[in-house]
Amino acid sequence: MTTSSPAPVSPMLAKAVAAVPDQGAVAGGFLYEPKWDGFRGIVVFDGESIEIGSRGSKPLTRYFPELTSALARLLPGPCVLDGEIVVPTGDPGRQRLDWEALSQRIHPAESRIRTLSEATPAVFVAFDLLGEEGDDLQERPFGERREALEAFIARVPAAEARGVLALSRTTHDVELARRWLVEFEGAGLDGVVAKPLAAPYAPGKRVLQKIKHRRTADVVVTGYRVHTSGTGVGSLLLGLYGDDGELHQVGGASAFTDKRRRELIDELEPLVERGDDGEVVRAEGERNRFSSKKDVSFVPLEPRLVVEVRYDQMEGSRFRHTVQIERWRIDREPESCRFDQLEQPEGYDLAEVLGGP
Repeated sequence: MTTSSPAPVSPMLAKAVAAVPDQGAVAGGFLYEPKWDGFRGIVVFDGESIEIGSRGSKPLTRYFPELTSALARLLPGPCVLDGEIVVPTGDPGRQRLDWEALSQRIHPAESRIRTLSEATPAVFVAFDLLGEEGDDLQERPFGERREALEAFIARVPAAEARGVLALSRTTHDVELARRWLVEFEGAGLDGVVAKPLAAPYAPGKRVLQKIKHRRTADVVVTGYRVHTSGTGVGSLLLGLYGDDGELHQVGGASAFTDKRRRELIDELEPLVERGDDGEVVRAEGERNRFSSKKDVSFVPLEPRLVVEVRYDQMEGSRFRHTVQIERWRIDREPESCRFDQLEQPEGYDLAEVLGGP
């Protein structure tokens, strides 16, 4: 393995499973880790400069200048590290991972990136060592790579690394991992990963197992977007009522078959809002830096339909990811779909999870 490429390998991936697996579920057992909610990054250090490649092999280097300068100074030698870029925010004792602050980094203006790197600096959480001093470690079992990673990070001055570089926590104790699944959500993490100790690194393969939170909520269908093909429903827009009595947008649901997209157009037709001229009303959705050139218009619907959806976690007042439809709830009144039905994780200080090397 050379250290000239920003992404020498495609990151090894994880498949979703319903529960934290027992040690005996795989030959050689597991090592359990928190599942960090950030940007996956492959850090390549050639002894002088840092390059960071993303999961899709796109360069992330320019977006995190505070990391590239600090890691080039701190890392004890040429290496290839697999890990996660995260942004902690909050007062001491009440810190948590902040996805919104992290996602703001993907910005075209260098001046904006510099400002954010000072206001909300990122941390690189290392969890695998793929290469060291020119040696390729990918064929070694994960247990050996983890020992090599710990020895490598131990050479980094701990005081200087704090707030820049962290070693991901691990445990062999399945019961502790199950506690982490519950407790660490309060610090903004989104699950647990089980890693086979005997497995070599498998670029692009789903060898790892990830366990995320699975919850349901009853939400109001507030509108739909037409599919990019121009035919049928592409996604449903969803809302919840707040204490102010207003219906707030909380996310969307998609992934319909071609047949179901066409059926939904007919089923939703009686609820489509129309103007005095009888024409369908078109509303403009929220824009962000990812959708600045995207058509975000939608067709508003009378808020009379309720659907039960599956979701993993909230980011502020919105679903963190696109949700999946479980079933239609014709037995529920829209006004009963409120934020107070959502499970609120207990607060947990990120400092208890995210320590220096």
